[in-house]
Amino acid sequence: MPGSGADHSLADMARPLTQVTAFSAASHATAFLLWEFPGFLPGSNEPVIHISRPEPMAIPRRRGVVGHRGQFFDDEITTLNGLYITSRPRTWLDCTRKMDIDEITVVADHLLRIPRPEFEGRTAPYCTPDELEEMLDRHWGTPGIRKARLALEQACIGADSAPETRLRLALGRAGLPTAEANVRTELSPGVERQPDLSFREWRVAVDYEGEGHSEPEQIVRDIEKQEDFARAGWILVRISKRHMTTDARTAVRKVRRALEHHGWSPI
Repeated sequence: MPGSGADHSLADMARPLTQVTAFSAASHATAFLLWEFPGFLPGSNEPVIHISRPEPMAIPRRRGVVGHRGQFFDDEITTLNGLYITSRPRTWLDCTRKMDIDEITVVADHLLRIPRPEFEGRTAPYCTPDELEEMLDRHWGTPGIRKARLALEQACIGADSAPETRLRLALGRAGLPTAEANVRTELSPGVERQPDLSFREWRVAVDYEGEGHSEPEQIVRDIEKQEDFARAGWILVRISKRHMTTDARTAVRKVRRALEHHGWSPI
């Protein structure tokens, strides 16, 4: 749920616009931000509110509002802290027209991932693959639908962050083997680790390390983790933001080198 002051301001601006006329809901880039979707949506920083209404009602026309009109099923409009808003899967579909396939996949992975109850207070994913597939089937003629289908085909259940998804996709495009996302692996009796990506056949693991990995306590944990993998005969490849520039070429090179060191070779 949105928690920042900026998100509350956005909700406060959108709420009266959904109440001034019947059957209006925050949608598109506004819903994207309020649901706190990861990924890059062009134009999402523009100072406007996106409001949708069902056909055949008139498109909202007010200053500072981008109006939309479309077909809505009953479960495609919901509420968020009392604000009428398009559902997560409908928002995902509505935003695909402006996004590239990888960024659509980033959002799909976010919706499909299995949460960690101890940190998130929920046990079920936001969506299942069948629910996203059904959304596409309902609106088969919608602009962006083909990109959304391609994105759903390459989405996976397990990615914990947008950088993990982008890394996984970059490795796949480079012709490397298919990586498993966040699979717990027993390295030795009583020692289990869960890397971001793993190639178990070749005993190669990959971790994306964000800003939090620079904190002293986390550095100690990361060293212990790398030592556990090394003792078990694995290579743990550590990737940071700087490795992801220029289409993640440096990240791909690091992972490829580790795989080849353990016997993998391209066909």
